[in-house]
Amino acid sequence: MIKATRILFLACLFLSLSSRAQTLVKKEFVWQRSTPEAQGMSSDKLETLKKSLLSKGTKKLLIIRNDKIICEAFAKGWSDSLVTSGTASLAKALISGMSLNAAIADGYIAADAPACLYIPAWKKSDVKSKITIRQLDTHTSGLEDSEGTDAQMDQLIAKKKDRHMDLPGWKGQFWRKNPDPFTLSRDSAKVLFKPGTGSEYSNPGIAMLNYAVTSSIQNSPYKDIATYLDQRVFSKIGIKKGTYSVGYKTSYKVDGLNLIAGWGGAAFTADAVARIGRLVLKKGNWQGEQIIDSAVMKQALTVDGTINSVNLNALAIPDRSDKSGDDPAPIAALGWFINSTGSFKSLPRDAFWGAGAGEQILLVIPSLNIIVVRMGETMNKNTTGDSYWKFIENNLFNPVADAVEASPYPQSDYITSAKFAPANEVIRMAEGGDLWPSTWGDDGLMYTAYGDGNGFKPFTEIKLSSGLAVVSGNPPNIKGQNIRSASGERVGQGPAGVKASGMIMIDGKLYMWVRNTNNARLAYSTDHGKNWTWADWKIDTSFGCPNFVNYGKNNAGAKDNYVYVYSVDDASAYKYADKIVMARVNKTQLMNWKAYEFFAGYSKAGLAIWSEDISKRQPIYVNPGKTYRSGMTYDAPLKRYLWCQVIPLSGAKEEQGPRFKGGLGIFESPNPWGPWKTVYYTREWDMGPGESGSLPVNWMSKDGKSLYYLFSGNDSFSIRKLVVQTR
Repeated sequence: MIKATRILFLACLFLSLSSRAQTLVKKEFVWQRSTPEAQGMSSDKLETLKKSLLSKGTKKLLIIRNDKIICEAFAKGWSDSLVTSGTASLAKALISGMSLNAAIADGYIAADAPACLYIPAWKKSDVKSKITIRQLDTHTSGLEDSEGTDAQMDQLIAKKKDRHMDLPGWKGQFWRKNPDPFTLSRDSAKVLFKPGTGSEYSNPGIAMLNYAVTSSIQNSPYKDIATYLDQRVFSKIGIKKGTYSVGYKTSYKVDGLNLIAGWGGAAFTADAVARIGRLVLKKGNWQGEQIIDSAVMKQALTVDGTINSVNLNALAIPDRSDKSGDDPAPIAALGWFINSTGSFKSLPRDAFWGAGAGEQILLVIPSLNIIVVRMGETMNKNTTGDSYWKFIENNLFNPVADAVEASPYPQSDYITSAKFAPANEVIRMAEGGDLWPSTWGDDGLMYTAYGDGNGFKPFTEIKLSSGLAVVSGNPPNIKGQNIRSASGERVGQGPAGVKASGMIMIDGKLYMWVRNTNNARLAYSTDHGKNWTWADWKIDTSFGCPNFVNYGKNNAGAKDNYVYVYSVDDASAYKYADKIVMARVNKTQLMNWKAYEFFAGYSKAGLAIWSEDISKRQPIYVNPGKTYRSGMTYDAPLKRYLWCQVIPLSGAKEEQGPRFKGGLGIFESPNPWGPWKTVYYTREWDMGPGESGSLPVNWMSKDGKSLYYLFSGNDSFSIRKLVVQTR
């Protein structure tokens, strides 16, 4: 009996120790390795990117997706096992941002607290006492930067002197650290504008943020931000001492505080930088342990109050080239730059990054689970005329975004193939006009609208921003005729002109959505497009490019009494978005804005939820950074909604937009709100997919398998046959 008891005790002890060992092993995180294709990305495109970056002086490159390294490169002698690499102002994210957010999570400091609570010398200053912690971190405090003026920079360059060390006055002292950069930032840097009313990149602002955070943790076990980060964050996520250094490897004793620079002067391995990116991507969680409160990390990647668009060319040697008006500018959040406004067109809106001089970059895209680290020499030699951010967008952000090639949805198990007719069989008419939303009228004709063109022959005498037309026949025997309408036509090129984005005929009444009106407006015609009555309201939240789900002739075959409207979830029809949202309204109440409901997700039973509150809208389609204009129709014989999505390219590949080059996706679902499966998907179609496109119901065969894709490719009314096969 005793022997049996001992055996049972030893067995329980063994299981307990095994469980503890497994727990310890679980916390030891190691990146796995995979091929790009296995993670939905193109190895050819990543290889091209890698070669390009290495040729421009890149020393360390890591591209990670789904916790798997899919692209890695180190210049000779620069592997992580041998050496760290300087981060320049990327330290503002890795050191200043991370220490601030940890301190907020620990209750030592508050983002919107007056900075003078932690910087006593500012309490008696009428201006500096009004600066907040958030303003210091987001470059909106008004605190003067330590960089020189353009004229000073020109003089220093001409004399072959250092652009920092040889600056006159307190600014040169800041970089020479004489007596110390913190005292100079506190006492010598002027406030150039009322705090919170503008934006000016400021290294002294970050210095005072470091001062404030250090002051806030004096009653904790940690007395400086280096120790705080090491013990509180870095050691817990596998960043070991020796894989990084901070603060120019020095510290300063000011006002009894041990101050360490967080605006620059750090060096890290690429692995260590990527781990910090992963921690923020996981909202402060590391392998099940909440290192930093998730709510704090979420707030760190948003902007409270004024949105601050920061032009940070001060990160590098000032760019003296003429900058085009479309240069992107990031939004400064707490420690990180964010893309919430879509300024970086091809990046998803949830992308965030840190950046330093010489294009030291940590880019994180949560919706795609991508982490990118680039470190090395300055790549932008000002030979292209690109600003700092434009260069990064063209040479790093866009290539990474373009390398994501997989469809966002699984392959259809019902529609098994989709084959387009040869390119030489494409029909093109009405050259010079694009868009072409369409509907099947009660008289058997197709009603459509064009943008920035003169319509069908005979052309209109002037180019119209929005014109109307009617089309008869079936491909290839079709004929188009312009509908002239004083109340329906509009003038104005591009975004400056009102344009049709959707059409539908219901019970003999023709409805038309138009965009570029801040945000969209609805009109109807009772005489087949000759005269229009306009709604006395506009959609002013999201829905920047609304379109209708189209059924059969005169809306015959509609599944219920609702009319369904969908749009990119953005105020603009020109930005690439992450998702599409949907509204519905009873067909008798289309002109009554108060009757609209918005898709708000699914119930536990999997049923669609609809809300009268537009702020509760949820997406019906998600393709981060690659969501643009689209057309949805119902294929009654197949009992499927078919949704054509234009998949835009980026940067130089964009050329004149998807009218001439781009990708195409076709998705199917039994419901207009999904869930979706992929019928066809390519990042680069063999021709331009158009600014928008659809599969018109009036051209579908009786079995629903022979279709025609109507699109604005080559700035024309373009038609291409499509044949699908089902299971």
